[in-house]
Amino acid sequence: MPIVDVSPGVSIAYETFGDPGDSPVLLVMGFGAQMLAWHEDFCRALADRGRYVIRYDNRDCGLSTKFDDHPVDMGKFIAAVSSGDIAAALAMVPYRLQDMADDALGLLTALGVERAHVVGASMGGMIAQTMAIAHPERVLTLTSMMSSTGESEYGQPSPEAQAVLFGPKPADREGCVAAAENELVWASKRYGDAAVLRELAATSYDRAYYPAGIGRQLGAMILSGSRADALRELRVPTLVIHGLDDTLIDPSGGRRTAELVPGARLLLVPDMGHDRPRALWPELLDAVEDHTG
Repeated sequence: MPIVDVSPGVSIAYETFGDPGDSPVLLVMGFGAQMLAWHEDFCRALADRGRYVIRYDNRDCGLSTKFDDHPVDMGKFIAAVSSGDIAAALAMVPYRLQDMADDALGLLTALGVERAHVVGASMGGMIAQTMAIAHPERVLTLTSMMSSTGESEYGQPSPEAQAVLFGPKPADREGCVAAAENELVWASKRYGDAAVLRELAATSYDRAYYPAGIGRQLGAMILSGSRADALRELRVPTLVIHGLDDTLIDPSGGRRTAELVPGARLLLVPDMGHDRPRALWPELLDAVEDHTG
């Protein structure tokens, strides 16, 4: 697995699919998830459609740089945010979404890619939005999938999904794999598959299980604030995809994103939750291929 330095002290693990001469598509993964969550078969299918596909591990995840010297106590962090002590919360978290966006741009630079189509899922959508806002000259198109705008009025999780998201993370492999089934709470009601969730959890655990990074990534999301004003000014061609079964980031997050970005296209997908079921890949691949064509 290749790893490159993207800035002083930060190295990013990545993998590519397809011909480097084809149009580049950067896939940005979400909260706590390794690049593996962009399934290899999905990446190859997109590459077969004439795209040079790049997937990578965000900082504090997978094989990329970990920020072990900045431990975050999730309980204390959530308490600080809930009580409005933003100064205390800010002091706990060493980076923001902008830093994660800079990692992605640094990876593109390291690969010799001047401009790319950027596809981000969940927190990855927030990172992708941030990339397009800060450096529109580097982003050919933006696809924001199952994501939101950073405004607290939109895209909030259901109580059940939030309980799973913030629940304790097992330390052992068997417990981690078993707990993956809890994610059915935000999966497609029609296509959600516990076996698929367990398989990804097992593969991820064996590759690089690192729950300590979750608190810092969560802090980066919460403390980066609203992107609403900046999204209103965005002139990058934008596609917004959201599953109607999504209970982790409510579809209002996708609707709001499309409402704010001038000219954005909104694709609401029935039978899709906060996941990308294989049965829906043809629709998703068609949409991404069309948008990045």
